[in-house]
Amino acid sequence: MAITKLIADSITSGAIGNTPAFFAYKVSGNQVVSDATGTKVTFDTEAYDTANAFSSSKFTVPSGQAGKYYFYGAVNLDGGTYDKLNVGIVYLYKNGSIVSNWRTSYQSNPIYYNEKHFTDTLDLAVGDYIEVYGYVDVVSGTPSINGNSDSRHQTQFGGFKIIE
Repeated sequence: MAITKLIADSITSGAIGNTPAFFAYKVSGNQVVSDATGTKVTFDTEAYDTANAFSSSKFTVPSGQAGKYYFYGAVNLDGGTYDKLNVGIVYLYKNGSIVSNWRTSYQSNPIYYNEKHFTDTLDLAVGDYIEVYGYVDVVSGTPSINGNSDSRHQTQFGGFKIIE
């Protein structure tokens, strides 16, 4: 079969491209969280979701789409005011259990907020689901996970299947 026919058939069947893919972010204001407690991050806006696999702030591997996935994002962990954030952690959960975490500790010099970026690659089966959690430990005050009403994507979560 001619290479041009293979390419044309792949394009029309959707075989070229890293799909399924999604990107969601938090637009609503601050998600107030309990101090020093892991809390599921809520994402209220989807930029795209090629397989309708992102719902209720989690990505679920659709039927026939098992494989390796690349995930990325950022979570804005806010101490409430200056000099209040002790520890900020972002967790990636797979099927309800932590598979990765990214931590920053400022305990001897608390700060205002930290926008924690993350990436990970996971091998997933159909039905596996991925969620993002945030942990904000403050000296005092009201910790939160921030969104931004002007769509600056301070808190975001995306991913796609890697072509193997």
